[in-house]
Amino acid sequence: MSALVLALTAGAVVGLALGALGGGGSVLAVPALIYLLGFTPAAATTASLLIVTVTSVSALYAHARAGHVRWRAGVLFAGAGLPPAAAAGAAAGRLPQAALTAAFAAVAALAGARMLRPGRTDPEAARAAGGVEAAGAVRPGRAAGAGAGLGALTGLLGVGGGFLVVPALVAVLAFEMRAATGTSLLVIAANSLAALATRGSTTTGLDWGVIAPFTGAAVLGAWDGKRLASRLSGSRLRQAFAVVLLAVAAGMLVDVVVRR
Repeated sequence: MSALVLALTAGAVVGLALGALGGGGSVLAVPALIYLLGFTPAAATTASLLIVTVTSVSALYAHARAGHVRWRAGVLFAGAGLPPAAAAGAAAGRLPQAALTAAFAAVAALAGARMLRPGRTDPEAARAAGGVEAAGAVRPGRAAGAGAGLGALTGLLGVGGGFLVVPALVAVLAFEMRAATGTSLLVIAANSLAALATRGSTTTGLDWGVIAPFTGAAVLGAWDGKRLASRLSGSRLRQAFAVVLLAVAAGMLVDVVVRR
């Protein structure tokens, strides 16, 4: 299969994940760029940030029109995460690639497992039990603290962070799934740009003949993902998100073990 066909196929899947789930773009793009398209890990993480930034902005527009973006919480998350994302992005280049890959897989597995626990991630059930505040209430300190931690992980692992932002918005701020999906796209775009700012040297020599069609297919896929999200329940979206995260985490952990 040619590189163009692989790029278009992988891009469509990445866009579908971003549009439907508000995350999972980089966690799918990085392995696709490395294992299907022959990118080095450093080039793949940089390319994925470029792809996910463009795609998330496009998907954000669609979700904003549908009223699924909580702007205040998104700005708090994004603003708190920008400095840690930039600092961690600069530090990531000094760490062993195997350690970063293992950390990436472990965090993805943790997020996936958390999303499969309805008692911790279903805001309606949690509110009924008195565990979280009412929907729409935003605690600035809690949002900023979670955003800073997620920004650091975004910069360190070279991903947009949606697979972490969505569970945080659902479990920490009691967002329903569609609002978490839309708001996470704002955070993804901001964190990705901050991480890219520290990776200037790795943008040279990228294969734009692969990145351009990959990005175009991802943008189109994101719009299809938005339509898919409107037809599925929040619980099904959470389950799909969790399964994808666990599968990718398992594959990357196996790869780390095999390469040792």
